[in-house]
Amino acid sequence: MSKSQPIIYLAATGHGFGHAVRICSVAAAIQKLNPNALLILVTTAPRWLLESYIEGNFIHRPRAFDIGVIQSDSLRMNKDATLQKWQEIFRKKNALIASEVNFIKTNKVDLILADIPPLIAPIAKAAGIPCWMMSNFGWDFIYQAWGEQFQEITDWISQCYQQCDRLFRLPMAEPMTAFNNIIDVGLTGGNPNYSEAELRQKFNLTAPQEKIILLTFGGLGLEAIPYQNLTNFPNWQFITFDRQAPDLPNLIKVTDNAYRPVDFMPLCGRVFSKPGFSTFSEAMRLDVPIISLTRNDFAEASVLLEGIRNYSYHQIIETEQFYQDNWEFFLEDPSQPLTNITLKKDGDEVIAQAVMDYFKNDII
Repeated sequence: MSKSQPIIYLAATGHGFGHAVRICSVAAAIQKLNPNALLILVTTAPRWLLESYIEGNFIHRPRAFDIGVIQSDSLRMNKDATLQKWQEIFRKKNALIASEVNFIKTNKVDLILADIPPLIAPIAKAAGIPCWMMSNFGWDFIYQAWGEQFQEITDWISQCYQQCDRLFRLPMAEPMTAFNNIIDVGLTGGNPNYSEAELRQKFNLTAPQEKIILLTFGGLGLEAIPYQNLTNFPNWQFITFDRQAPDLPNLIKVTDNAYRPVDFMPLCGRVFSKPGFSTFSEAMRLDVPIISLTRNDFAEASVLLEGIRNYSYHQIIETEQFYQDNWEFFLEDPSQPLTNITLKKDGDEVIAQAVMDYFKNDII
């Protein structure tokens, strides 16, 4: 199948920003390999986020085929509402499949890459085109830990994933046993768009690198962050994308959507985050130490925390300490990784090249 303009449908879970960041990083790599490729980004993530990772043109189709987890912020989950929403998707699945198959056939889509809505696999089967996926976890893994009330949905999700033709399994992954064809790849993420000198000048960043901390707690943010603790570090500078953050002399608020957390990472001594693959992956690709909160009751968190323990300079902070302490952990040195293993950093390029090879070789 040699096409001058391959049409690729890229679907991402709209849960937070991390899934969209991952698939957009791969989309950007595809665009570099073939600027003529037509990319259809299917996600409820905002267009400005997609545009911050993809330089060229793309079609944005705001559609949701899964729910992820309904949350009030990046740590607080509503399991009952999540289950009700999934049951609604399950009831409507045939109509959802039929509608999307019509869109896919009308637009002559050649290949689907998803991260990681389960329903996309049966949609692809019904449309008669290959479905590839990429992730470090499946939603069946998350819900399996939530008890018997989720069992029916969990089993159905696993059955959907079994229909996927190929999984690119990212580092720091659960086994993902529902998938039949697994290819392990390296870390994914964006590359900084600005030089350190540009950012230092524009945002008046005068502190030495070891005293600049990036605070980034995911697309949903955190409720009631105790920013007053930053006044304990008057000679340090902290960077946040939280538009609701208070005005403090050593807190730089970034409100322009042209900038992303990854742009600031190279000039920071540490990245302070909650457990999230995309933030961890982008920091690890740039060899920036990570401070992470814990996150109970979300199975991926333990896998990610094990990942930074093994492969990154790190500090792990209990959530209670985050809310109650004065943040003296900033004065402590990060722990060394427990292994000497260096994770590969070429996930974007490897997945993008596999997509291009498909159009050369007509393989699945």
